[in-house]
Amino acid sequence: MKIAIVCYPTFGGSGVVATELGIALAKLDHEVHFITYKQPVRLDLLNPNIHFHEVNVPTYPLFLYQPYELALSSKLVGMIKKYKIDVLHVHYAIPHAYAGYMAKKMLEEEGIHIPMVTTLHGTDITLVGNHPYYKPAVTFSINNSDIVTSVSQNLKEDTLRLFRIRKEIQVVPNFIDVSHQKTDFTDCQRELMATPEERIVTHISNFRAVKRIQDIIAIFDTIQKRMPAKLLMIGEGPERKPAEEKCKELGIKDKVIFFGNSNEVDKILCFSDLFLLPSERESFGLAALEAMVNKVPVISSNAGGIPEVNNHGISGFLSEVGDIDDMSKNAIEILKDDYTLEKFKQNAYHEAQKFDVNVIVPKYIALYESALAIT
Repeated sequence: MKIAIVCYPTFGGSGVVATELGIALAKLDHEVHFITYKQPVRLDLLNPNIHFHEVNVPTYPLFLYQPYELALSSKLVGMIKKYKIDVLHVHYAIPHAYAGYMAKKMLEEEGIHIPMVTTLHGTDITLVGNHPYYKPAVTFSINNSDIVTSVSQNLKEDTLRLFRIRKEIQVVPNFIDVSHQKTDFTDCQRELMATPEERIVTHISNFRAVKRIQDIIAIFDTIQKRMPAKLLMIGEGPERKPAEEKCKELGIKDKVIFFGNSNEVDKILCFSDLFLLPSERESFGLAALEAMVNKVPVISSNAGGIPEVNNHGISGFLSEVGDIDDMSKNAIEILKDDYTLEKFKQNAYHEAQKFDVNVIVPKYIALYESALAIT
C-alpha cells in the first residue's frame, strides 16, 4: 500500500507514535509518505520506502495567523495525486483530521476517493479539542473520517463522553519495537551518571503543568533521604525552571541532572532503575512503556490510560494523582534491595512485550484494508 501519514513532527507522543508506525510499515514494504511542516524528530530517511514532504506556509501580511490548515490540505491534494496514495492516516484531530477532510472533498471533485483513518491521541480531545471554539470542527472531522482509532480505552470513553460521535472508535494502543531496545547494562556506561551504590530515577516529558513536575522533585527528595540516588530529568517546557529552583531550595541540586530534549532516550533509560510518571492526565502513557521495555519499573498516577500500561504491583505501582506519600513509599519498596528491583525490572519488560510493534502494527494494516474496502 501507499500510505500518507500526517502528524506533528515533535517530541510529543502522537508524533513519536506516528513516526514509528511509518517506519514499521516501510519495513514491511509499504510506501510511506510523511506530510508535515518539518521532518519528524525520529524519522530516518535511509529507508527507500520512506518519503518526507514539507508543508510550506507562505507568509502574507494580511493574515494575523498564517493558515496552516489550508496549506496542509492543499499539500495533501498534490501529494495524494502525484504519488497515487491509497490511504490517508492523520494523527491528532486538530488540525489534521479537518485538513484531511478538506483534501478528501477537493479530491472527490476530481473523481478521486481517498479513505481517511483518524487516530486520536489525547489532548486533541480532552484539552484543545474540547474547547468551545474547536469542538464543532473536531466533532465534524471525527464523524466524517472513514475509520477512527484511539490509543487507549480511556481516551475512547472520554471522546464519547465529550463529543457527539456517530462513528465507531476502535482502540489500537501505542506500541514499541521490543527487538530494538538495548537493555544490557554492560553497554550503558552507567558510571557516567552515578556511583555503583546510587539508584538512578528518571523522568521524561514536555515539562508541562499536567506532568506534575513538582511532585517528581518531592518524590525524589524522599527517596534520596532513604538511599543514595540521582534524578535524571529529560525534556523541556515551562515547568523546568521552577523545578530547578525547587531542587536548589531542597538542597538536592547536585543530585538532579536536567538534560533538556534528547534523541538518546534509550541510552538514558538503559541505566535507569525507576521511572516516575505522576501525571494529572495521560491518554496512554507512552513514556512509561518506553521505560518498561528498557526494564525500568514505573511509579505513576492512575490517571487516564496509564493503568492500561503500568500493571499495578507487577511492572510498578499506581497511586492517586497528587499522592506523593504513596508514590514515595512505593518507589522505596521497589528500590529497597537488588532482588526486589530486579524482579520489577523483569516484570516491566515482560508487560511491555504486550505492546510490541509486531502485535500492534498488523491491526493498523487491517484497518487500512477495511478503509479501502469502504471506498
